[in-house]
Amino acid sequence: MSTYLLEIGTEELPADLAESVISQFELNVNKDLKLSKIKFSEIRVTTTPRRIALMIEGIASFSEDNIADRKGPPVSQAFHDGKPTKAAIGFARKYDLSPEKLEIRETPKGSFVFAKLIEKGKPVESLLADYLPGWISKIQGRRFMRWGNGDFRFSRPIRWIVSLIDSDVLSFSIPGCDPEIQIGNITRPHRLHGSRLEIKNAKTYFDQLKNVGVTVDRNSRLLHINDLVLNYEPNEKVKPDLTESLLRELTDLVESPLLVNGNFDESFLDLPPEVLSTVMKVHQRYIPLYKENIEFDPLSLDSKNILLPRFLCISNGLSSAKENIVLGNEKVLKARFSDASFFIKSDLLISSSSRIDKLKDVTFSEGLGSLYERVNRIEWLVKIVTSKLKFDQDDIEKSVRVAHFSKHDLVSNMVDEFPELQGIIGSKYLLHEGESRDVCLGVLEHYKPKGTADSLPSNNLGNAVSLAERFELLFSIYAKGERPSGSSDPYALRRAANGILMILWNKDWKLNINEIINESLIYWQELFPSLPFDLASLSSDLEEFFRQRIISLLEEKDIDFDIIQAIAGNTFSTSELLDDPTDVDFRISLLMNMRKNKTLNSLQAVVSRASKLASKSSISKEVIDPSNFIDKSIFEKSCESEMFNVLEKLKPLATNCDRIKYKLLAEGLVSSAETLTRFFDGEGSVMVMTDDINLRNNRLNLLTILRNQSLKLADFSKLN
Repeated sequence: MSTYLLEIGTEELPADLAESVISQFELNVNKDLKLSKIKFSEIRVTTTPRRIALMIEGIASFSEDNIADRKGPPVSQAFHDGKPTKAAIGFARKYDLSPEKLEIRETPKGSFVFAKLIEKGKPVESLLADYLPGWISKIQGRRFMRWGNGDFRFSRPIRWIVSLIDSDVLSFSIPGCDPEIQIGNITRPHRLHGSRLEIKNAKTYFDQLKNVGVTVDRNSRLLHINDLVLNYEPNEKVKPDLTESLLRELTDLVESPLLVNGNFDESFLDLPPEVLSTVMKVHQRYIPLYKENIEFDPLSLDSKNILLPRFLCISNGLSSAKENIVLGNEKVLKARFSDASFFIKSDLLISSSSRIDKLKDVTFSEGLGSLYERVNRIEWLVKIVTSKLKFDQDDIEKSVRVAHFSKHDLVSNMVDEFPELQGIIGSKYLLHEGESRDVCLGVLEHYKPKGTADSLPSNNLGNAVSLAERFELLFSIYAKGERPSGSSDPYALRRAANGILMILWNKDWKLNINEIINESLIYWQELFPSLPFDLASLSSDLEEFFRQRIISLLEEKDIDFDIIQAIAGNTFSTSELLDDPTDVDFRISLLMNMRKNKTLNSLQAVVSRASKLASKSSISKEVIDPSNFIDKSIFEKSCESEMFNVLEKLKPLATNCDRIKYKLLAEGLVSSAETLTRFFDGEGSVMVMTDDINLRNNRLNLLTILRNQSLKLADFSKLN
């Protein structure tokens, strides 16, 4: 068994390409090796900023023989008196066999002759040489480029390729490369460790590069960087802000991680912590150092009690050059902090109210007016939302004020330079001007949640404006005629709808989304008479979009799929779901707990059985009162009376259900399970589909009303 090595040497690769390359390479190589029946023990793909490496360990010299059977004529036609006929001879000749090599096998259609064909395995070297150009060209990503005079595209220009089976070079060519890429056993070490390195054997590749300053294995680099940061001055009360995303990015920016620490002037601690952190993490890829066990105030105007005037940096340089590396990074950071300080000072010369007028000069989206007009729409929606949520007048006015100032910082110097700070810096400017803390917090948090894993606004004002902003986005973009499709969702409409549902579920707010949609679209029609949308059609589209978001979010919460279908499936109209989305969430949790407590199975069995027969009844789903649809005088057995009593007991619980009634209804159904079972099974049971039409309809009505009452909880027929 041999080891194969492929190293693609490039100019500096984008940091965000690494994980994609690894998964793409592994998939394609695995697929082709298995297709060609090439045995191997392990595939390793890894990357550094300058190289993509593929290692196939334990690879065989030849692919396995390919054995195939070909069915021929029936034995009765192939042989006569034990001798091959022309049919057998012709069939054997077709596959270059003698008739004696034909096999006789029994099939469901009788005895037939078969030809067993053995295609000998091929040399793995030739197979790899055929596959390698395709493996390289199949790597995809954003911003791929051409270089030289060729047509071949890759993320960055390929400068060398190492291709070895053990110690032997395996040559191949990549069509479309001009100049032609040299393929051999020569790689390049770390930029500061020389220009050439001869790889003696595929098995020694990782060790040889390690000796010249390159940690090729990506996971090893990641763990090393993490250890360097976490072990930085462990005895000091310091908390390095090394997020997972920053850790991955740093891993893909260096080949030989070197930890250096730098300082910055304490005067910059007068700047907000988010400003310093954004400059360090996002723009410079440094690691900020927070004071340990500090309670962070999101509206803090300075960093004096939050951050240390120091930072960590993962360099790709030599340890001997640490001093120069530190000085260089400190110089760059000072310039960036000085810029930020200047931008804040210039922003504070203009009031937040004055900035709002500047929003008139910024287009929101073609056909939808300016950002100023968008803010007005958000304010209008905030009034609608807070009124329906029964906010007191003071909170309604504060919510409108949050909406009014929600976008003012989009035209500030700080956000122009640091877009990541929108909302954050605006809230701090407002606090500096003397605005109330709860309004400032609302401005800060109204962008939340930015995803399903993100936190939600902490106060009601932020939640209300977050709802309004997301409704505005959905109504405006839908009215414009645009929809999310497949993976394309440029306005993040799915995220907007998810955010609405997440807030409502988290706050347990009862909000009729149908009413919001219908009232708003009438207003939107007045605002945009030139947009040709049909109210009914647009409303239906939005309602269905929300239904799909409900289902999608519940799936992300690991809710059993059958329970999702039982409560949010097509049994129920979209209008029913959107009248109160929190109602859906509550019933989902209730059924999941019943399944967990093993109280759902017996109930499910009986109700599902009743539901199947209920389809034969003419009673509508809205009927939950048995008194006008059941004739007690024709009961033949006690189980019918018992069933009627169950329905009478459940009737008030299934009427105008609330949280308490749902639980009581579930408990009532569970406690009545044995009674319901007796209706179907045992000596005292009844034949539902009896020939007597009156008895049959009476019994079907009993079951139908039971089904209707249980539908207030869920469609139990959807449960597995």
